Amino acid sequence: MAAAGRLRLLLAVPWRWRCSPRRGAAGCPPAGQVRAAFLRFFEERHGHRRLPSAPVRPRGDSRLLFVNAGMNQFKPIFLGTVHPRSELAQHRRVVNSQKCVRAGGKHNDLEDVGRDTYHHTFFEMLGNWSFGDYFKEEACSMAWELLTEVYEIPKDRLYVTYFAGDSSLGLGADEECRDVWLCLGVPASHVLPFPLKDNFWEMGDTGPCGPCTEIHYDHVGGGRNAAALVNQGSPDVVEIWNLVFMQYSREVEGNLLPLPQHHVDTGMGLERLVTVLQNKRSNYDTDLFTPILDAIHKGCRGPRYQGLVGDADVGHVNMAYRVVADHVRALCVCITDGIYPGFSGAELVLRRILRRAVRFCSEVLHAPPGLLASLVPTVVEVLIMDVINENEAAFQSSLERGRRIIERTVQQMEPSTNFPAEVAWSLYGNLGFPLDLIDLILEEKGISLDSAAFNELALEDAKRKAGGPPAGQLEDTNTRLDVHSLAQLRSNNVPATDDSPKYAYTLGQHGQYEFSPCQATVLMLYRDQSLQNEVGAGQRCGVILDRTNFYAEQGGQASDQGYMIHLGQQDILFPVESVRLCGGYVIHEVIAVETLRAGDQVQLFVDEAQRLACMMNHTATHLLNFALRHVLGDNTEQRGSHVTAEWLRFDFDTKGPVTAEQLQQVEQVVQDVIKRNEVVHTAEVPLVLARRVQGLRAVDEGYPDPVRIVSLGVPVESVLTCNSEAAMQTSVELCCGTHLLQTGAMEDLAIISERQLVKGISRVIAVTGRQAKQAREAGQCLAMEVDSVSLRMKERSTSIPEMQNLSKEVGQLTKMVASTPMPQWQRKELQTILKVLQRTANTAVKKLEMQQAEEKAQSMLAKHCNQPVIIDTVPADSLSILMKVVNQLCDKSPGTSVLLLSPQASGEVLCACQVSKNCLPVFSAADWAMAVCTQMEGKAGGSPVVAKGSGNAKGMQGALTTALEFAQSKLLK
Repeated sequence: MAAAGRLRLLLAVPWRWRCSPRRGAAGCPPAGQVRAAFLRFFEERHGHRRLPSAPVRPRGDSRLLFVNAGMNQFKPIFLGTVHPRSELAQHRRVVNSQKCVRAGGKHNDLEDVGRDTYHHTFFEMLGNWSFGDYFKEEACSMAWELLTEVYEIPKDRLYVTYFAGDSSLGLGADEECRDVWLCLGVPASHVLPFPLKDNFWEMGDTGPCGPCTEIHYDHVGGGRNAAALVNQGSPDVVEIWNLVFMQYSREVEGNLLPLPQHHVDTGMGLERLVTVLQNKRSNYDTDLFTPILDAIHKGCRGPRYQGLVGDADVGHVNMAYRVVADHVRALCVCITDGIYPGFSGAELVLRRILRRAVRFCSEVLHAPPGLLASLVPTVVEVLIMDVINENEAAFQSSLERGRRIIERTVQQMEPSTNFPAEVAWSLYGNLGFPLDLIDLILEEKGISLDSAAFNELALEDAKRKAGGPPAGQLEDTNTRLDVHSLAQLRSNNVPATDDSPKYAYTLGQHGQYEFSPCQATVLMLYRDQSLQNEVGAGQRCGVILDRTNFYAEQGGQASDQGYMIHLGQQDILFPVESVRLCGGYVIHEVIAVETLRAGDQVQLFVDEAQRLACMMNHTATHLLNFALRHVLGDNTEQRGSHVTAEWLRFDFDTKGPVTAEQLQQVEQVVQDVIKRNEVVHTAEVPLVLARRVQGLRAVDEGYPDPVRIVSLGVPVESVLTCNSEAAMQTSVELCCGTHLLQTGAMEDLAIISERQLVKGISRVIAVTGRQAKQAREAGQCLAMEVDSVSLRMKERSTSIPEMQNLSKEVGQLTKMVASTPMPQWQRKELQTILKVLQRTANTAVKKLEMQQAEEKAQSMLAKHCNQPVIIDTVPADSLSILMKVVNQLCDKSPGTSVLLLSPQASGEVLCACQVSKNCLPVFSAADWAMAVCTQMEGKAGGSPVVAKGSGNAKGMQGALTTALEFAQSKLLK
């Protein structure tokens, strides 16, 4: 155990790992320390880079509702689509603890939560990865060392599985993996082969895959051999760690091809590991859940949680405890990561989780309202405070070490007051010292950092990283190139595409944009999932060039379109329909109008109108981002954007609906910048320098290094100046897109739509230039029409048809205002006015109808004084008025039953009737109207008290007779 002791000392573990065999005994490691030890083991002992958990909202993968595995954020590496200049492409060995949610979609544990003691919607996945670095031997060795020497899990309780092979795929048993375990000292009786379904992992129907080896734990132990229970669903023998060896790629046809680089992807659920190390049999009995369960008990004042399942759990009380504890963890994590309960996608799933938890709180635990929300502080303490404590402890040792280095360096450098840049760079790169912290410590000592030398080191590092990806690293998203083609391009030393000419445009003498054509060489063609040297006429293909002035779709901006020609052949155009980026290679989707060959010289021409429109809308997006923050507050964060030649879309955080006044203010801020015709400054700078800019706006995604800064009105050099607040007063963003050179070309911006996607996130759509002008003109025209209706409404016409026409006009205007592209603030204002006008018109119509009905009723009463039945004809403009006449007659003569017919100019006869309640149930208004309208070849309907209908004027006299006979037959009974 000497090695284990040394390792524990190295990891600075403050407690013994070996747990007492008694359940719940003191000395068992808390979950936070289990997590911390895993991360430190791989980071400090085996040189892995520790990465933070990605948010549970997936980035760049629309097929996923939630991040459901630790490997999600590394998919671009496995798929070969990671950009070589991105930070992700620099990783070789990585370790982290990833927040995962499995609810909805392919991996859905929602309905199982609560029924047993190990399913969860939210869980943490501990994982270590190798990207083209180590493989099976090292991965297995590290796992065994951690479990048996650091965590001190008894070796006789562990069983390992390996892939037994599959003849249908032509794959033999993974004997290499088996032999590694045997060499590590695992008994042969504990090394077990399993088939494809158990020990072969696949990302999807196609893509990277490979054999895996799983480590299982026997909860019972006692020297027994539990090999027969492995992978049999026994709660006594559970899988705790899965090590996946990605060495194949499954093609569309189903066959497997070797990957050009091998990767390792491992995953171990923190909840299950803590269960093992704390000598529990249920995840819910660990300190990850017990504080929450105690808080539930305190809140509902019912029986305590006992861990019962199935029939033993009478009334499902224990199931309810588990559901609520699990679901409140998932809710807290998802909401923290910006996913709110809503009506589609992940938001809809979260809504289901919330409502499922509320139902168990209310109906099973009989808890008072508000219990779920009251649990949040406990969840925060269990999950979030633990993370803060872990990070504080992790940095404390680095801080002390760094201070010693600074003290020693300061003593040696006297009397100089310039702190050496190379020492600061080492503190930053190796100990994780933030640059502002270095500056602060030095400031306290009255000395300063040699900033010029430090920046030079940062530039050199950026250039080194940008020089190409390390062996085994690949590229970016939105591409059709497969991993084998990418590997082939690299092995053939095909250089990445130089796309810097996409930024090569200028303002001409008269203010027009001038885009120069670009001359390039065809390096390779891509068709039918393979690289080709030649493509025939009429075929669609991807063209890879040595350089291009086309913008490939990225950063939310749509790709350029245009055409290319063979050099010297001006009359043959090859249309470029779209452009995609794949690991530094720009692929132009082209229709070959004649044969294209590798080595051909071509000239490229972008669609200038489309490019300029995209430039206008992209610069407008930056302005809109700045304006929204300016009006709504600094907490307004971008959630996503998309730019096309026609419009721009922008999603952002908001606490509630944006008012019409706020939208108008946002537009005004943008218009002020447009009028000033501000210069749009751009520059490539090291990422480390860019992130120091105060007020910098950046979305949650990986950026290349060096990165491009786009600053409106303020030179990039100024915003990079130490302590500069210039970026707080304008738009400064990290962006690879193409932009205007001056804001004046935008002319105008109009926000034509604003709506809440889900609670807390709003989406605006805006247009610029000529489209913005058209939107404003449309808004002004509709505003004039609304004003016209308002004036006519104030005249208070006494004609029912006139008021009905006004009401219809208001309805039509309401539809037009809702559907016409126009400024959204104006739309909201007009909609508010139209709602009032519609109410006013409807009220006026009803009032006029009542007045007319009352006059006609009085006339009828005088004509049919004290009659038990009134049957007659009366002129009425509508069935509504006729019905009101009938109602008034019955109100004024309660014992009278009334049926009135009203012939119309169209030849139709309207019918309305009401029966005195004294005549029910013998006399029914519905039957009366039906008998009369049938006589007129019409239809009727209603209730025993009131009914209405219509028929043909030719049968009206007969209908009057029928009405009287029907009434007499009922009343004389």
